[in-house]
Amino acid sequence: MANLVMKFGGTSVGTPPALSQVISIVLHEHKRWDHLILVASALDGVTDSLLEAAYLAQAANHRGYRRIAATLRTRHISLVEQLPLSQAESSALQADIDRLLLEMIETCQALANTQSDTLSPAVSDSICSVGERLAARIIASLLRQNDLLSVAIDGTDILVTDDVHGNAAPLLAETRQRIQQNLIPMLNRGIVPVVTGYIGATVKGATTTIGRGGSDYTASILAISTAAQEVWIWSGVDGMMSADPREIPEAQVIAEMSYNEVAELAYFGARILHARMIAPLREHNIPLVVRNVYKPQRNGTRIHAAGASSTPHIKAVTSIQGIGLFADRSGSLTHVTQIADETLFETVGTHADVMIASQSSSRSFLCFVIPTSVGSDSIDTIRTALHVKLKQSNDTAIWQARPVSLITAIGDQINTATSLMANVIHALSGLHLLGITLGPSGCTLSVIVEVDDTEVTLQRLHRLTLTTV
Repeated sequence: MANLVMKFGGTSVGTPPALSQVISIVLHEHKRWDHLILVASALDGVTDSLLEAAYLAQAANHRGYRRIAATLRTRHISLVEQLPLSQAESSALQADIDRLLLEMIETCQALANTQSDTLSPAVSDSICSVGERLAARIIASLLRQNDLLSVAIDGTDILVTDDVHGNAAPLLAETRQRIQQNLIPMLNRGIVPVVTGYIGATVKGATTTIGRGGSDYTASILAISTAAQEVWIWSGVDGMMSADPREIPEAQVIAEMSYNEVAELAYFGARILHARMIAPLREHNIPLVVRNVYKPQRNGTRIHAAGASSTPHIKAVTSIQGIGLFADRSGSLTHVTQIADETLFETVGTHADVMIASQSSSRSFLCFVIPTSVGSDSIDTIRTALHVKLKQSNDTAIWQARPVSLITAIGDQINTATSLMANVIHALSGLHLLGITLGPSGCTLSVIVEVDDTEVTLQRLHRLTLTTV
């Protein structure tokens, strides 16, 4: 049986024209595939609003979180009222929206009453999961209105994870069992399930989230668990780009990429894909296609087990934030690495990935990546926690922590192309480089620079990408 998993991002479900495109795409592909599985993200900006509501509840700001709930209700109800739905579908959908937002308010109320000094990740997950639940129900209603059997499925019913709230990891064996029980029978009956991305549940049923942008990861887990032939990610861009077009207007679409290249692209800051979604697809050799929901006639970017290019070249350039640890004299890099790892795990539930560690007789430097999945709002929290831990340590060196930028050039066989590496160094002449490193995958070269040098470093490295990528 030919199965296709399609994930629709927040920008592709937030307006009537965008939803019209979604339905058109689904109706077209429904004729071409035996089974379709859809994954829905929350409407653009909704998860951020829900997280803000959680913090307001933690601060016992009742008016604040209720205001956000009212704003979200107005936005979703207004969207529903503009859709071509029958009175019965519209009424049922609005009732679902009210029920989900009422549950969110009740969770916020309980949190506010605890008067806790910190926001529990478990409570935050419960509140933030509402966005995907709302979006999935809207899409399923529209599909039913267009004579397709469709049902919204909460990820909590099929995606089983560990209990690391905020950045949970799927438990594949348990997830496959749930999918066999709850999802496969629907497919066999001709139903198009609309699964909530981003959210899952522990074995005991507690709601979890799998990191920001986790709807992509949900799609890849569903693909390997249902033996899908392909995964398509629909967003508001034409495909994977040679750089973030908001930073580099000259950025171009990349027609093809290998799994390794796109995994590094996601890891080092490309926000269009979740960094952890690639590994399951690579392991099962399932192609991934990134396409523009507003221009479905375009091919987008195809990601697969591509062979090595005959001419090594840079395909893309990314930037990501990191934390640099500096000491004016020699300190224990191993000890400080352990402190950084413990701090990051305690703060955002993930381990520190050290990019570079160097030491001389008079200075020490260590830099680690802040994963995009934890959100940019965590940078200050991590840095503050690091300052506290470093002051409490027994290290004789005085360490300072400050944000740095990692600019990464990505392309096949970069590690074997000495002339290409020389071009990179020449392009960055005159800049203060804090460090430079080749990635173990063989397709990345990263430079670490001060935050103020991010833009010029990106621009110079992007000029090295080929005219046709």
